[in-house]
Amino acid sequence: MLPFLKALPAAAAAGDTLVVVTGTTINSLDLHRTGTNRPSYQVAVNCYDRLLTFGTKTMPDGTLAYDYDTLKPELAESWEVAPDGMSVVFHLRANATFWDGTPVTAEDVKWSLDRAVTVGGFPTTQMQAGGLTEPGQFEAVDDKTVRIRFHRPSKLTLPDLAVPVPFIINSKVARANATADDPWAMEYLHRNPAGSGAFRVERWDPGQQLVYVRNDGWTGGPLPGVKRVIIREIPSQATRRALVERGDIHLSYDIPAKDARELAAGGKVPVVGTPVENCLNVLCPNLSFEPFRDKRVRQAIAWAIPYEDIFRNAGYGRGAPMWGGAASSDSIAWPQPSPYTTDYDKAKALLSETAFAGGFEVPLSFDLGTAEWGEPTALLIQEGLAKIGIRTTIDKIPGANWRTVALVEKKLPLHLENFGGWLNTPDYYFYWAYVKGNLFNSSNYDDDEMMKLVDETLHMRMDDPAYAPKIRRMITKAFDDVPRIPLWQPSFEVAMRPDVAGYQFWFHRVPDVRTLGFRQA
Repeated sequence: MLPFLKALPAAAAAGDTLVVVTGTTINSLDLHRTGTNRPSYQVAVNCYDRLLTFGTKTMPDGTLAYDYDTLKPELAESWEVAPDGMSVVFHLRANATFWDGTPVTAEDVKWSLDRAVTVGGFPTTQMQAGGLTEPGQFEAVDDKTVRIRFHRPSKLTLPDLAVPVPFIINSKVARANATADDPWAMEYLHRNPAGSGAFRVERWDPGQQLVYVRNDGWTGGPLPGVKRVIIREIPSQATRRALVERGDIHLSYDIPAKDARELAAGGKVPVVGTPVENCLNVLCPNLSFEPFRDKRVRQAIAWAIPYEDIFRNAGYGRGAPMWGGAASSDSIAWPQPSPYTTDYDKAKALLSETAFAGGFEVPLSFDLGTAEWGEPTALLIQEGLAKIGIRTTIDKIPGANWRTVALVEKKLPLHLENFGGWLNTPDYYFYWAYVKGNLFNSSNYDDDEMMKLVDETLHMRMDDPAYAPKIRRMITKAFDDVPRIPLWQPSFEVAMRPDVAGYQFWFHRVPDVRTLGFRQA
């Protein structure tokens, strides 16, 4: 740390370089790779283009955020949906090139989308959410024209093309580095991005830093305001706070709620806090663990959580409470508060009806990468559950391993999780978090009625008369079965020097550095 701290102020002062610090670890440069963690998604955002992107809106406090309801061109300069709603044609920018100077062609787009729907895991499931399931749906009509065919019309297909997953790769470079055992060049692209995006990776030191350098030939949007961006990984939140308070770095990304509250109150460091749409911090009882197969045990846990203490001491009051809602509601807004509150008598009564009336032991896990809220939350839950005879040992899992053990292997009996749905509809959240086998269903919840409701609503128009009743039933069932216990809706917090301009909140919650720059003196 000492060499970094000595050298950093000079680097931060350079007019063409912007320094960002984060507490999370980047473990791959290829979002499609199995086990790639969320902090790594930023490479797909900054180094690659997608056919589409989302627009920008101004929030009530004057800050900027993405606009889910507005789609804009990125690699495609225009598009037309067929009159029958069963296909779309994209026209690529004529002057779009990859970093090596070769033109971006429709064949590159087809190869990249073929890859996304084929490699499996999170990328393929994400594409399926938009109704994109197999390579036969993608056609290179000519060098600059791509047709995508739909199996059925869906409200999610076009927005799904604007999320980080369907990024466009230089297929010529990828194919040259593919093998018979690795036809999609997963090993090569893990360390060597090959895109057309606003920045190239100049250097990656895993666990330490990622350095971007601007692609001056980018055509997907306005040229970024800085030539180089350094993303420094600093696990210590105290160090990150000290650096931004002293002005030694430009922007501290995803800061703890406590720091956000205190820095905002101090008035010297600008703080932007944005509620994360379609997102919840939750406690997940895993149904593969014997006691949690009885929903009365899960409900007992939901009544034994000290919600207010958690929101005050882990969330620092930033965000929105997600407990104490109406027992039944006509609203289809998501997220919405669950009907649970802190009621130890009710929790004990429920537990006494089960085979586990005497309590049991269970590990309670959280991601060290989110320790600023995870650790105090875990301690308070441990205290609450002890009052009904459930004894927990706290298990701290390194951030680099979290995704694999919690989401891929799904083997943690009781754990804290945070998931925000990229496509801002309730059915999309439930698709990821309540359908058996999908990545963020870390509770191993498996229910035929829920799967049917998700399947019926996922592609349905929101103004369809059948949509709202099905969503209301989905929410009611989620609160009754409680495979995920809502705690609070978080606010995403970023602190920056006063001279930084252009910050915009994005649903993916990774640094999009393409719009960042410096205010004019």
